[in-house]
Amino acid sequence: MMNRRRFTLTALMAAAAPAALRAESFEVTRTDAQWRAMLTDLQYQVMRHEATERAGTSPLDKTYAAGTYLCRGCDLPLYDSTAKFDSGTGWPSFYQSLPNAIGTKEDNTLFSTRTEAHCRRCGSHLGHIFDDGPAPTGKRHCLNGASLVFVAA
Repeated sequence: MMNRRRFTLTALMAAAAPAALRAESFEVTRTDAQWRAMLTDLQYQVMRHEATERAGTSPLDKTYAAGTYLCRGCDLPLYDSTAKFDSGTGWPSFYQSLPNAIGTKEDNTLFSTRTEAHCRRCGSHLGHIFDDGPAPTGKRHCLNGASLVFVAA
């Protein structure tokens, strides 16, 4: 009987992501073991291997209190609650980030070209940016709640 291996999309993306993350240098760096120790499995897969949490699973999607959303990996303030809106997608969405908070790169996975957003300080994957958001920017930063920590004002 032939030994068949099953490859999931998350596993395939995880195998490719570490090289991409190492291609850039970031202010905050940790070993893979350090990242694994500080994050849950979901957080690790999302933040370090560019996986995506299931829509509707993050409590931050429905959080609309005043405050700031920080990077779970390094506590850098990323988004202000005044830029948050209900996109109806099941993921926390913002029309803009705080100044000098995120980095972006082209993402050609899933048979399309998207703009990936990551923390500019530690490189943690946040989500993607789309051109279907509200005024004043017309952008929708569609983020994984697993990458964020909310701090109420």
